[in-house]
Amino acid sequence: PRSFSALSMASRVNPIKSTREAMLNALKDLGLRAQPSAIAPYGIRVHERPSLASLLMLRTGEVEIQDEGSQLVAMLVDARPGERVVDFCAGAGGKTLAVAVQMNNKGHVVACDVLEGRLKRGAERFRQAGLHNIETRLLAGETDRWIKRHKGGFDRVLVDAPCSGTGTWRRNPDARWRAQEERGLDNLVSLQARILASAARLVKPGGRLVYATCSMLSEENEEQVVAFLAAHPGFRVVPLHEAAPQLTNSSHPDYLSLTPARNDTDGFFAAVMQREGALPGGRP
Repeated sequence: PRSFSALSMASRVNPIKSTREAMLNALKDLGLRAQPSAIAPYGIRVHERPSLASLLMLRTGEVEIQDEGSQLVAMLVDARPGERVVDFCAGAGGKTLAVAVQMNNKGHVVACDVLEGRLKRGAERFRQAGLHNIETRLLAGETDRWIKRHKGGFDRVLVDAPCSGTGTWRRNPDARWRAQEERGLDNLVSLQARILASAARLVKPGGRLVYATCSMLSEENEEQVVAFLAAHPGFRVVPLHEAAPQLTNSSHPDYLSLTPARNDTDGFFAAVMQREGALPGGRP
């Protein structure tokens, strides 16, 4: 049988503006068949692909298009109201939105990216969603001076790294050819390592670093984490059962590992790591 997700639209309700029950009823009134996502607490799956222009809730910020796997990655950040959080590779801000909602519009989220256009689109989405605790920050690169100035200043840092995108190929098959043409795997793995090492500087002692990709390749996932931990002994892995005990259907015991076949989501990987010791240089 065809994958349910291949025929459906995955989305996330914005609890700042509405409830999942209200949005399910609104979709039903439009004649659409929808149901709650299996795990993500604000997720909805519509059993067909409606015209997005017909969905008022998208324009009002009550609902965002977001794969359930992406929602679960954002859950792993586990941001609390009043904390300071960085989404280091924010893009247009899908996971940033989910993280800011966890914080109930309190505290401070910094959405970083190297592409100004993406951040501008993200800022519009943040405004539309009614979220006021998000700041956008354009970075010149993974070693931008802003990172050094804010060393050890954040409770949570999410690194949704640029990757091969193999986890999205089932719904975007042309991407496999573009990925091979635009950048080789070796270049991606090297870039991911540099980004992860730089972003880690922002994590305060006791804070957490979440590394994620939409890849299903071990070189970009498990091997990347092993290499990072070997070079940064001040961090340890927080096993999935400790970081998010409600996520029980991962194909890896310690990390979040989602596949289309097993979870009916895009392919995603995420590892949670915690800084145990002092910052390099002796800072407490």
